[in-house]
Amino acid sequence: MKEILKHFDKKSWLYVALNALVIAFQVFLELKMPDYMAEITTLVQTEGSALGSILTAGAKMLTCALGSLVMAVLLHVIAAKVASDYSFRVRTKLYDKVSSFSLEQMNRFSSASLITRSTNDITQVQNVIVFGMMALIKAPIMSVWAISKISGKHIEWTLTTIISVLIVCTVLIICYFFALPKFKRIQGLTDNINRITRENLTGLRVIRAYNAEDYQEAKFEKANDEITRNNLSAHRVMSLMGPTMMIVMNGMSVVIYFLGAFIINAAVGMERVEIFSEMIVFSQYAIHVIMSFMVLNMIFIMAPRAVVAAKRINEVIDTEPTIFDGEKDGSDSTVKGEIEFRNVSFMYPDASDYVLKDISFKAEKGQTIAIIGSTGCGKSTLINLIPRFYDVTKGQVLVDGIDVKDYNLEALHNKIGYVPQKALLFSGTVNTNVAFGSNGKENYTEDDVKRAVKIAQASEFVEKMPYDYNSDITQGGTNVSGGQRQRLCIARAICRNPEILIFDDSFSALDYKTDRVLRNTLKQETAGTTNIIVAQRIGTIKDADLIIVLNEGEIAGMGKHKDLLETCSVYKEIALSQLSQEELLK
Repeated sequence: MKEILKHFDKKSWLYVALNALVIAFQVFLELKMPDYMAEITTLVQTEGSALGSILTAGAKMLTCALGSLVMAVLLHVIAAKVASDYSFRVRTKLYDKVSSFSLEQMNRFSSASLITRSTNDITQVQNVIVFGMMALIKAPIMSVWAISKISGKHIEWTLTTIISVLIVCTVLIICYFFALPKFKRIQGLTDNINRITRENLTGLRVIRAYNAEDYQEAKFEKANDEITRNNLSAHRVMSLMGPTMMIVMNGMSVVIYFLGAFIINAAVGMERVEIFSEMIVFSQYAIHVIMSFMVLNMIFIMAPRAVVAAKRINEVIDTEPTIFDGEKDGSDSTVKGEIEFRNVSFMYPDASDYVLKDISFKAEKGQTIAIIGSTGCGKSTLINLIPRFYDVTKGQVLVDGIDVKDYNLEALHNKIGYVPQKALLFSGTVNTNVAFGSNGKENYTEDDVKRAVKIAQASEFVEKMPYDYNSDITQGGTNVSGGQRQRLCIARAICRNPEILIFDDSFSALDYKTDRVLRNTLKQETAGTTNIIVAQRIGTIKDADLIIVLNEGEIAGMGKHKDLLETCSVYKEIALSQLSQEELLK
């Protein structure tokens, strides 16, 4: 349970202490009721007992029952408060930690698994805290207190109770250790079924286009069947607890009364009445002892899965980020918008070879640097090193003359406007998407947004939308076309007024005319901004100040368009596959 308790704060422990006091009072009230029952039994069997005395004892017993009910409600309120605060705290820690992860760490855990850990796993732990705060504290208090009251009352009855408790504990421990591995597997299978479901939802159009519904359904059915079988197997083990508890409890009562019959039969006179009363009280106390363990039954059913869930949560929270903040913000730098790669090599974790090898180039302020090469040659990886989505394996990446590793990440990102390869929009409006990320400003003005949208050649379609800049954008931007989505992403980067603009193949969904107009407008309106463009089209990059040609992670050529046609065979081959000889020389 230490995996769960490590996230309790001082306030939570104060509530736990209060909870223990309330439980102690509740147990006191519950254990007083058998005493009043014994009193009533004695009065009923004694000749000449006044009815008023019996009613008084009954009223006291009823008061204890009502008091116990009030304490039970208070316990639920306290437990719910502690569990809710715990979930809030852990969920915040998870979110903050995941936000600090590098792309490599995100890929290692997988999105589906991180979502499961942030939702399902936390819920499992929350439920066990609610029940645990009542059962785990109440069971030992009830057991010790009840046993102390019956100790010394006929050794036969005491031995019967002890044997019953030992049987119950043995069954609980055996079930727990058999079920724990099964619940561990169930959490992993939950990740898998979430991944398949997410895949089906995001890829619905492709699935339908290829008539692959049956294939995907079979994949889902397999995952669903596997998690169902594991759940059934785990709960079959845990289902032994309930019946075992009932058998032990009822069996114990039968044995106590059976032995009591012999003891009472051997007694004489009023001693029989006294022993009978003692037997009634003893059986009630003994049942309270077993009932406290029956309450633990629910915890032992939930605990294995919650322990596994807590370990998975802590695995994320305890993971140290691989990318750490530096201390510099670049404010004292004498240059702005300058990027330099010095002998940079990069290898993905656990990879056998370098993706990038000995890359060196420099981009001056206001220049346009283009990167081109065949698929998989490392273009996107190279530009992902600038905002430190990954850290270089060897060499240095400098922005404004400062190694990116020395930057405070917020300050570094504020210098950059980034347009990813996959155009991603968030649920909201055109306005909120374009003004995403304040870049140090409290708010963007309406003019800032309109200017960015105009430069990105998106104002035409935005202003035709029902509410123009306040029109809704669905999650992922699925209610706009691919080209429109791409232009809004470009507008989002421009709106920041950054020193550096990075375009990761961000013009691919645009027609040639829009591509050309956008680049010309961008050059005029963002003069002084350094542009890093990854592209597949020669037409997109031919006017760049410097073109870097990558081939298998190495620089195969570097220079202007016309120079590369003469000096770089890789570039010429790419160029001729897209344009004719005459078009290339224009």
